[in-house]
Amino acid sequence: MRIFFKIFGEGIVQAVQQLVGNKLRTFLSLLGITIGILCVISVLSAVSSLEYNIRSSFEQLGDDVIYVNRFSWGENPQENWFKIKRRPEPDFDDYEAIVRNVRSYEKVAFSSFIGRKSMEYKSDNVSNVILSGVTYDYQDIFQMTFDQGRYFSLSEYNNGTNAVVLGYEVAAGLFGEGGNAIGKRVKIAGRKMLVIGVLEKEGTDLINPVNFDQVAFISYYAARSLKTLDEGDIQVKAAPGVTNAQLRDELTAALRNERRLKPKEENDFALNELSILSGFFDAIFGTLNIAGWIIGGFSLIVGGFSVANIMFVSVRERTGLIGIKKALGAKNYFILLEFLVESVILCILGGIVGLILVYALAKVATAVSGFEFFLSQSSIIIGVSVSVFIGIVSGLIPAVQASRMDPVEAMRK
Repeated sequence: MRIFFKIFGEGIVQAVQQLVGNKLRTFLSLLGITIGILCVISVLSAVSSLEYNIRSSFEQLGDDVIYVNRFSWGENPQENWFKIKRRPEPDFDDYEAIVRNVRSYEKVAFSSFIGRKSMEYKSDNVSNVILSGVTYDYQDIFQMTFDQGRYFSLSEYNNGTNAVVLGYEVAAGLFGEGGNAIGKRVKIAGRKMLVIGVLEKEGTDLINPVNFDQVAFISYYAARSLKTLDEGDIQVKAAPGVTNAQLRDELTAALRNERRLKPKEENDFALNELSILSGFFDAIFGTLNIAGWIIGGFSLIVGGFSVANIMFVSVRERTGLIGIKKALGAKNYFILLEFLVESVILCILGGIVGLILVYALAKVATAVSGFEFFLSQSSIIIGVSVSVFIGIVSGLIPAVQASRMDPVEAMRK
């Protein structure tokens, strides 16, 4: 073990000497390793970051929720455009049919888009607010969390009370960042409504097409007095102990009966789950990872040849020293390990520079895009491991060549 630490120490010293004594040559040679690690780890980190954001969105939406839609998330709408076009949108009658006839759900919600409206409070105005009418269970299905106030009470919902829940950005535009909005009356769609809640800041969401920060929610019965709400979206959460397959069967039966479909007619609705999107994204992530390895692999190969060239030059420059060491009793494995360690250290240095660049790029991407990009621990381990592997492969032949030198012949050169 002591010999190994001695070899490792000498390898570090020799690597540093290469860097100090041959700055330009070493820099150009390690550039390939740096670029290769940068390419590979950048793609892996980007994919990991995107996957993290998407999985977080999945957790918010719930993997035990079934979404009743016009078309399936797993099919290409362009391929079945005319068939999908003829299908009716889910409506409140479908929602009520589910409530009456399905027993395996815990929560069921209906939401309908009213339009983009302007909202006023005294002299302040916010435009393009997405106004949506929702049923009582909507909060629980989408796991809404509040910065201020609360959701509709059951009596407020049933009575169609003029109460509104604001998204964070809507409230900030009317009352200022962190301003108290609860109990204030705002004017929207020509009607005054009491603010009872403000949602926590959500930020950009990769999955949910509607950013709750820019939405105002009113109860379905209050919304119905503003506009006829014929169409919308339905979300159904499975009861504890009930599988999605069981819930799908009951939903299919209830909706087919409500829409009076004959036994041989195909469904004119789709029941979607997040697992459909999850499988779709898994395929994309796998492809991106492969692309990253292919792109970075070429740079790593070039970098490996460059490091091997450095090591051949190093062996040639230290031929006399190798002869002296062997004459004094240095074993072949000692010389072999000395050059291998030097090669590995050089590649690790190139890899570390690549990882630092990936970290900097992740910070910039986070600031620019609004999504969280990060350099994960697994990516760091992969980067260092790849660097070590390239160092061993690149330094093996020069190290073997050095270890097999005849001491007498080596000292003559």
